Amino acid sequence: MARLIAFNKPMGVLSQFSGGRDQSTHPTLAEFIKLPGVYPAGRLDRDSEGLLLLTDDGRLQARIADPKHKLRKTYLVQVEGEPGDDALAALRTGVTLKDGPTRPAKARAIAEPDLWPRDPPIRYRKNVPDSWIELVITEGRNRQVRRMTAAIGHPTLRLVRWRIGDWSLDDLAPGEWREVSPAQASRP
Repeated sequence: MARLIAFNKPMGVLSQFSGGRDQSTHPTLAEFIKLPGVYPAGRLDRDSEGLLLLTDDGRLQARIADPKHKLRKTYLVQVEGEPGDDALAALRTGVTLKDGPTRPAKARAIAEPDLWPRDPPIRYRKNVPDSWIELVITEGRNRQVRRMTAAIGHPTLRLVRWRIGDWSLDDLAPGEWREVSPAQASRP
């Protein structure tokens, strides 16, 4: 049976076990997960936090990571400024990025979530407010959420992936992992 791991990736950790040009200065998954034969199903940028799924099954990895399967990914995004209805509507209909238009997303303003402190903390700017949105996408382009919020005039300050399909972080602290059921991969 396939093994599936849910990991709360801390900020600054690379979504790989070894190699890469940043390895000498940034921690990798190997410092947190001591299980042989599991590999990330998708990626999170070094400066993003939250849910990363790892598996030892290539087909399951493809089912989770490949955008053709349209698996929902939910992000909690702290942005600069306060996006209005027009900005959120643009995310809902899809925005045009340099590599083409995005699929429509689910986007809504939310209250500040109860998350762990970020290290290092977000720089506070007295004259520039910030706010939080929940963004649900079914793609996985490079730095897509950051590029989408920038396209509507609200750059991302903090990005936490909370959910992939039916798997979520729930009570996992940064750097912690647990095994989860791979059966949830069959649901779009």
